[in-house]
Amino acid sequence: MDEFDVETLAEPSLSDPVLIEGLPGVGHVGKLAAEHLLEEFESEPVRRIYSEHFPPQVNVEDGRAKLACAELHAVEADGEDLLVLTGDHQPQESAGHYRLTDRLLDVATDLGVERLFALGGVPTGELIDEYDVIGAATGEEFVDDLEDTGVEFREDQPAGGIVGVSGLLLGLGERRDLDAACLMGETSGYLVDPKSARTILEVLEESIGFAVDFDSLEERADEMEEVVQKIQQMEGGQQATDDNLRYIG
Repeated sequence: MDEFDVETLAEPSLSDPVLIEGLPGVGHVGKLAAEHLLEEFESEPVRRIYSEHFPPQVNVEDGRAKLACAELHAVEADGEDLLVLTGDHQPQESAGHYRLTDRLLDVATDLGVERLFALGGVPTGELIDEYDVIGAATGEEFVDDLEDTGVEFREDQPAGGIVGVSGLLLGLGERRDLDAACLMGETSGYLVDPKSARTILEVLEESIGFAVDFDSLEERADEMEEVVQKIQQMEGGQQATDDNLRYIG
């Protein structure tokens, strides 16, 4: 196999498509959001990208093996055309991140993309109740538009910058004169976080102009809430035990 193998699955007719990236990351926030769009709207896979920069493995589902890849899906969302990028892996090394992102942008621009959103999570290190969306964008006008939707642009945050494909879509996208933004939902960083995924989807709704149902995402959020409550109970029990030990000592 070559460094990249781009498989054409369909040739969609698209009007001003917006690229939305949701690969694995902190809290799986971006991946959850992207997959929710595929579940709720009519979509079809249009490109499948294989690369030697992905981990050397196959994914297995119902006994069927599938080589690691990234997929682009054409999505029609209330009259708006989207190209949603999903996958189970990111590259394993720095050069691979650059080369894969560059190839993804080649494919996306060939399909007419001029604007893109990278989706992800930003860890708080603690369980939270109120979820904010932190943003980064390539132009002042884009920043202003997103601020109107409630996105916060904080000085020097996220600390350490944006790594992986999400960050490079902005950096390399700007060099191609694309309007690019990264939407990062706050999340503890400990668990898969459907609530954080919903916050960034709500921003996309307003920014792009579509409406999506959140029922299935809410069900997943309820399941995770039960997990959180169990963790808190365990932490409370541990704290009580620690206090007792200190008293006895």
